[in-house]
Amino acid sequence: MPLYHQRRWRLPSPSRGGWFVALVAAFALVTPAHAERIKDLGTFQGVRPNQLTGYGIVVGLAGTGDDSIEYATQGMKGVVSRFGLTLPQGVNPALKNAAAVLVTADLPAFSKPGQRLDVTVSALGKAKSLRGGTLIMTPLRGADNEIYAMAQGNLAVGGLGVSGADGSQVSVNIPSAGRIPSGATVERAVATGFDTAPTLTFNLAEADLTTALRVADGINRAFGDNRASAVDAVSVTIAAAPGAGQRIMMMGMIENIEVAPADAPARVIVNARTGTVVINGAVKIHPAAVAHGKLTVSVNESPRVVQPAPFSQGQTALEPSSNISIDEQKKPMVNFKGGASLADIVKAVNAIGASPADMVAILEALKQAGAMKADLVVL
Repeated sequence: MPLYHQRRWRLPSPSRGGWFVALVAAFALVTPAHAERIKDLGTFQGVRPNQLTGYGIVVGLAGTGDDSIEYATQGMKGVVSRFGLTLPQGVNPALKNAAAVLVTADLPAFSKPGQRLDVTVSALGKAKSLRGGTLIMTPLRGADNEIYAMAQGNLAVGGLGVSGADGSQVSVNIPSAGRIPSGATVERAVATGFDTAPTLTFNLAEADLTTALRVADGINRAFGDNRASAVDAVSVTIAAAPGAGQRIMMMGMIENIEVAPADAPARVIVNARTGTVVINGAVKIHPAAVAHGKLTVSVNESPRVVQPAPFSQGQTALEPSSNISIDEQKKPMVNFKGGASLADIVKAVNAIGASPADMVAILEALKQAGAMKADLVVL
């Protein structure tokens, strides 16, 4: 059975009216079984967010600031110097109502000057709480050290911290970090370069050769040509005419093509610290027999007091008395038939009463015995 049930078409000339509406309607008919949209499998190269970071000062705190930390003082001196104010030489103000902070934000792809961003503000020093504070205008820089946004505004802090004179403290959530919704304004756009690159590149979120081939085949079937080809297990290159308009239109159409991704490889995830075990449905067990028992050794100490005979001039002594018992729980041996599924594994493990920690040992033993053909990932 073919994976795709699609009609082939070619892009007509842009001068024809209504061709875009007809093409979008044709894409709505693309519904392969167990399919996912290409946009849910990865992203186009260059179309991604960029991280921004800035150093700023939060003022207006109710005595929960950094006090006299040197870098907070230097930051405040820089703030007041914008207004022509200069602190006298040797003066080190006690900034209990101000705090040095780091401001972070994500700049989405295609952001334009004037758009707003949400920012996160985190205390850098020993500020106890940022509740009620206001961030002073702070430039946000990218990895190239260029300014891409400016942040300022009142903080929304979900945490609360209270301390008493005797040193007792009560803290709810994290009061030393907060957010400013729409607290930054974009000042510069980031050039993605997708409109001038020789080809478009689509990168899968998870490397898989079969999925990459199916994505390329789905694009070629949809457009009726051979414009897409899989480069490796992650990347699919797509030939496209230069120009932002044509490429944006084609990218939007490609994102809505549905393909059937390859099944995930057989994998068992084990978290040895918490005893969590996750087995996906692709795991199969070859013929094997498993017996799992538990041996419990108990040592009970019951010391006795020994009294000396009358007029013997002896001393009272403590005589040790130990009682050792061994309890061995006998569990039946479970026989795994060839091709046992996930349901069979769970049923068999429950039958022998294995705990999550015991299950980790059983799976490791099956892997070592060659009876389980799956990747065993220990976190």
